[in-house]
Amino acid sequence: MNSLNIDQKCIDLFKNFILQHEFFFVIGHKEPDGDCIASCLGIAAILDAFKKEYQLLSAGPFKRNEIKKFESNFSQSMKFMDDSERKKAGLIITDCSESHRLGDIDGDFSDLDTFIIDHHKTSLESVVNGYVNPQAPACAYIVQLFYENLIGKIPADVAKILFLGLSTDTGYFRFLTSNSADVFVAASRLVSYGVEPRLIYNEINNGKPFSTRKLLGVLLQKAERYLDGRLVITYESLEDTKRYGIEGRDSDALYQLLLSSEGVEAAVFLRQDTPSTCSGGFRSQDKIDVSVVASKFGGGGHKNASGMCTDGKIETLIPAIVKEFARLM
Repeated sequence: MNSLNIDQKCIDLFKNFILQHEFFFVIGHKEPDGDCIASCLGIAAILDAFKKEYQLLSAGPFKRNEIKKFESNFSQSMKFMDDSERKKAGLIITDCSESHRLGDIDGDFSDLDTFIIDHHKTSLESVVNGYVNPQAPACAYIVQLFYENLIGKIPADVAKILFLGLSTDTGYFRFLTSNSADVFVAASRLVSYGVEPRLIYNEINNGKPFSTRKLLGVLLQKAERYLDGRLVITYESLEDTKRYGIEGRDSDALYQLLLSSEGVEAAVFLRQDTPSTCSGGFRSQDKIDVSVVASKFGGGGHKNASGMCTDGKIETLIPAIVKEFARLM
């Protein structure tokens, strides 16, 4: 069986987890992207089919245009439960496995029975109960397989959401390889359920605030090359964020522009979120495993796409990041 398919043992494991609980909290990582939100909503659809109650949680913020319309489905505060109710509740974490990446949620997850569904390479060592497949290109793809195996044909509205998640994490299929035939077959099934790929593409790429176009220019102006031009790093200051806002970010376009430069093998984008904390995104061409670097700063992800949030300032993080990349290049 192809490694992108889910074997019956894992399907039964998830089914039994659902049947063993009466209520579920469903959550993904902070600063959610399309795949994270689509995966949460796809799991919610599975729970609906099992007639289970649940609450969708997210620390936000919902900065991307394509997910803004789903923000009202999520809460930052857990529903209150007494001890007897909590014993019957389960926690499903998707597109993430590290608790610190869930962000600030008003509530306590510590004693909840937990099931994790993820596709990040750095999650393999930390997951006790769940399903993690780093070969899957998107968590929404895994959720699609769970839905089809547990329930069957996916309703058109859910299929559109899952296609959105698959599209955003694959760069609208640009990042897939010759080993991805099953992914295209799965995408074709979503289309057969009622998805219009053209409309999903427009949702992802159109309607960006004009300020984000200006910000792209600023970030390109700040970009510097390191390690004989193989690494490019750019950054966003607190002043940049104040001037251009946080809505409708287009980091995908930024990474495309940086990585398309001759000789560039990896690109890093850093943002000073607060005076003492930073977040960062790492992207690379085929051979550089940026998850190795991201993990050094408390982050993780895929070989060619990872992220992190850490204490520090941009001016001290840049040399530290260059040092870690120098070990790989």
